[in-house]
Parts: sequence; structure tokens; C-alpha cells
Amino acid sequence: MRLSQLVALVSLNAALYAALGYASYLGLFAPAIGVVRFWPSVFVPALFSVLFGELVGGLGAAIGIFVSDMLIHGNALLSLTVGVPANFLGFYTVGVLHKRLKDGRRWLAAALAEEALVTALVLAAYSAGALDWPVALAYLVGMAIAAAFTLAYGGSRFPLITFSCSTGLMLGSAVIGFGVYAFSQFFALPTGASKLPLDAALLWFLWTYVTEIPFMVALVPPLARAAERVLPRVRG
Repeated sequence: MRLSQLVALVSLNAALYAALGYASYLGLFAPAIGVVRFWPSVFVPALFSVLFGELVGGLGAAIGIFVSDMLIHGNALLSLTVGVPANFLGFYTVGVLHKRLKDGRRWLAAALAEEALVTALVLAAYSAGALDWPVALAYLVGMAIAAAFTLAYGGSRFPLITFSCSTGLMLGSAVIGFGVYAFSQFFALPTGASKLPLDAALLWFLWTYVTEIPFMVALVPPLARAAERVLPRVRG
């Protein structure tokens, strides 16, 4: 890929990611849920990672999340230490897995196993009293939706895409969970909270993965198919 192509694709990825993310925060692109950021726009950098490679996906996501963070909470340190690395690593991973692994139905089982693991963590958090039952129920519904789309695409050539998205998001969610927890030990979060307990890392991980995986596994495979029909594929 030429440098000019890389710059153009990264810029487009970042712009779409930031714009759709900010719109969802305002309740324009997707419903706003309380004061907690709802981020369905994750499908954008995931799609760019699948179509154009890990650098386009990772760099675009990192730049896009930084721009949206500055518009929403304005804490550059939090964004640079948590949001930016989480997005870069997560979507870079999506692109690397999709490019380097050979497609096959085994990735359907792998994606479902990851989703089952997160479902088990939701149930464990509920059993431990860390999640109220309405929240746990909403999470379980979200995981059921993700599993349904994963199975629906499992008979086609999409198992590797869903596995790549799930694994990348799992990594990014873990960085966010533990990153927010670690940040709170030294600085106040934009909400004013500080010195969060360790179980907050698990709760942030669950919130990020559960609320974003349905959009990734539902939207990225069909959009990738549609894009590849009309665009020349540029390999990263």
C-alpha cells in the first residue's frame, strides 16, 4: 500500500469513527443510554481493518477515539493512556488475524467460545453481586444477539471475520477495563470517581465487550462483502 493510500484510508476511518461515535453519544446515530458512553460505531474501524489491513484499522481507530474523547470529556491523558492504546491494539488485532489466518469453520467455534466465556463472566458477576439483575439480563440479551449473528454467518465465509472481531474487541475491552481501573488509582475520572475497586476492571471490560460485539458481528461481515464487490481490495 502506498503512503498516500494509507494516509487517505486512515483519515477516512478516523473521521467516520469519530463522527458516528459522537453522533451516538448525542443520541443521533444510536440511542443515548444515561451518562454512559454507548459506542456502536466500533464496526467502522473493524470494517477498515478487514478490508484494508491492521495499520489502517488500528491507526484510524486510535485517532478517531482521541478526537471523540476530546469532544466528549476533554481528558487527553485518559484518552492517550487508555482509549487510544485500547483502540489501536484491538483493531490492529482484528486486521492481523483476518489477514494471517486461513478462513474455516473452526473459527465459528472459536468465536462462540469467546462469547460463551464473556457470558459466563456476566453470570459470575451477577452471582457475586457486582451486577444488578436488570443489567445482567440486558447483558445476556446482548450476548444472545451476538451469538445469533455469529451462528447466522457461520455457514458462509464469515467465521474468520467474526472471530477476528471478537478477539480484537476482547483485547481492547481488557485494556479499557484495567486501564480505567489503573488510571483511577492516580487521577480522577471525568465523572469525578477515583480509586475504583479492582472489580471495576471486570465491569468495564464486560460493558465494553457486551455492548459492542453485537454491532461488530452483525454489521462487519455483510458490509465487508458489499464493499469488496465494488471496491478494489487494497492489502495492508
